[in-house]
Amino acid sequence: MTRILAAGDHFVAPSLFIDAITARTADNGSLHFASLELPWPLEPFGPVGTVIEASDRVPELISALDRVEIVVTQMAPFTAEVFDAAPNLRFIGVCRGGPVNVDLAAATAAGVIVSFAPGRNAVAAAEFTVGLMLSAMRRVVTTDHDLKAGNWRGDYYTYDNAGIELDGATVGLIGYGAIGRIVSRVLRAFGSTVVTYDPYADPATIAADGVESIALDQLLRRSSVVSLHARLTPETHHMLNAENLKLLPHGAIHVNGARGGLLDYAPLPALLRSGALGALALDVYDQEPPQPGWPLFNAPNVVMTPHLAGATRQTAERAATIVADDVARFLRGERPLHVANPDVLDVLAPLTSGIRTGRAAE
Repeated sequence: MTRILAAGDHFVAPSLFIDAITARTADNGSLHFASLELPWPLEPFGPVGTVIEASDRVPELISALDRVEIVVTQMAPFTAEVFDAAPNLRFIGVCRGGPVNVDLAAATAAGVIVSFAPGRNAVAAAEFTVGLMLSAMRRVVTTDHDLKAGNWRGDYYTYDNAGIELDGATVGLIGYGAIGRIVSRVLRAFGSTVVTYDPYADPATIAADGVESIALDQLLRRSSVVSLHARLTPETHHMLNAENLKLLPHGAIHVNGARGGLLDYAPLPALLRSGALGALALDVYDQEPPQPGWPLFNAPNVVMTPHLAGATRQTAERAATIVADDVARFLRGERPLHVANPDVLDVLAPLTSGIRTGRAAE
């Protein structure tokens, strides 16, 4: 009997994991499923021990891991403490673009494979990004609030206050991964000229998409709209800051639907009030949720949403499916497709063989 824990939440529910794994395995009764429901997103994620963006439920997770060999999750906090308490664990499937809720060094030391789900929310995040752009450029959210408050803002139809169009605009995408590529495709359909800065992206892919790859400072100088799509690393922390935000054309629009730490928020209120920054659209923040009294709450021309870019039903279903496929490969003794700690595969063969032999004997 192989014990699998579906540590889901209110977005990717345990039942989604269980149904996806069952559909992809020839389960003849050899799989035993247990469920744990974590509180995200009704409670925000945060740092837990040595990991980030996790639900702070270590005791509950340790209790649920009794004799478990495989876990599928989105927000469970896999710290060194958890690995020490789960000696039977062999595989973790994290249904996110990166397994930031797993201490990879501790996982590797424990001989646990960590799989993840690249591209699971790419379509949802890309569509949402374009929606944020349009909302900021055309004051959709601002005028909605004004009209409901009884204010008919005819002054937004004056030339000085009118919005700008995507058709003919130069849009700079900082990061050209799965999400950036979809955003680029949509923008080019609108008639935008798209430029990108991503030192890790394939230049041939960028060129084939009809996009120009340029340096970051050039991108900021040329773009009337700038959108962030990079991963948050020590290298990219505050990659947009008071110094280089001054390079933007006067009145430019900025969108951040990637990660809060990519952007230094401190200079933004002053840039918005001066008009140097024409509008700002945010789905992510340096602290989530922002504290009451945060200066951007009272700044002009700001669109804010509570980290919703990936919130579609298709994202949840796709996430469960991607990790379920890798669970099925692991159960067959095959190499999973999306492994975050490939060094552990050097010792995988005897461990996997032992698990499979044990199930056959039972």
